[in-house]
Amino acid sequence: MSGAAKLGGGLEASDSVAVVRRGLPSEHAWIVGGAIRDAALGEPVVDLDLAIPEGRERDAARAIAREAGGYAFPLSERHRTWRAVAPNEAWHADVTALRGKTIEEDLRARDFTLNAVAVPLAGGDPVDPLRGIADAEGRVLRAASERAFPDDPLRLLRAARLAARHRLEVDPGTIELARAFAQLADEPAGERQFAELRAILCGPEPIRGLALMDELGITGVVLPELEALRGVAQTANHHLDVHDHTLTVLERLLEVEADLPRYAGEAAPAVAELLAEPLSDEVTRGCALRFGALLHDIGKPATRAMHEGRVTFIGHDSAGAEVVAAICTRLRTSTKLSEHLQGLARHHLRLGFMVHERPLSRRGIYSYLRATEPVAADVTLLTAA
Repeated sequence: MSGAAKLGGGLEASDSVAVVRRGLPSEHAWIVGGAIRDAALGEPVVDLDLAIPEGRERDAARAIAREAGGYAFPLSERHRTWRAVAPNEAWHADVTALRGKTIEEDLRARDFTLNAVAVPLAGGDPVDPLRGIADAEGRVLRAASERAFPDDPLRLLRAARLAARHRLEVDPGTIELARAFAQLADEPAGERQFAELRAILCGPEPIRGLALMDELGITGVVLPELEALRGVAQTANHHLDVHDHTLTVLERLLEVEADLPRYAGEAAPAVAELLAEPLSDEVTRGCALRFGALLHDIGKPATRAMHEGRVTFIGHDSAGAEVVAAICTRLRTSTKLSEHLQGLARHHLRLGFMVHERPLSRRGIYSYLRATEPVAADVTLLTAA
């Protein structure tokens, strides 16, 4: 099936599109952005982005909310965007003023070609000035213009996120363009950077997302602490440097997540429930555990030393907790998430020390659980990985 056919079928099958059309029966508006991309890629269309003539955003969002039985609110004054939310937050529609005099001008100012396609809300042929549908068919992520990254540097992280999430190949010219502007990647507000990092790490392909960040040259800009792990040699018992060891731990954790009955046995349902528990900042405990795996040895570069011819990292757990706190402050996470991730870094060695005690006593287990609360279960899973 062609991208155009997928696009039409995906939009017609979407409940949110049907509701929006009923709410705006005579509105001159276009469906744009992620909904078009997802439909063209053959993926379900849930949330919508609408482009509409300036000055109509509020009224249109409220009309959609009334039809859906939900509510509407201003999302961004800067971008002139209102959001309508369906009951139970089943989906939302963002209504934004046209960026330019025409829909073509609006589309040419967007981030990537497969996000630069519009379909009239009432139906009709797509507007595709940059051949985004063809790129969707080829599963290629291509910058919409040479201004794509300097106009909004958050798009550097978004490129890694979209390519990983949708299993797209990044166009070589786009990689070159991203590397040319990589130094801008830390300019967006910390919470915007965190939202993209969260989507990468909590998405279906976190390892590929991190590799794409490397390929685009932005890891050392957004997460210099992670970049600093490269080349940090460990003890003779570790053939990997700290960076590659860290990714191996994350990969192992993903394996455990994917097959809990194998690794957790009868406890698998309880572990699954724990991992799915909301924590903070739209992060579950399972997603936080992925962050914990990525950051658990973040204190090693600062504590590496040689003692009697042996490499040591004495105190890297406590030092790592301090680095994690600094990262969370920079990315403007909640205090709750920051403290949770600090706990994972601070306590990730305890279980390893405890299991060497012989015999292993109930008292020792109780002391471990008491010392590691409230992350006892989480850090136990991290250490096991």
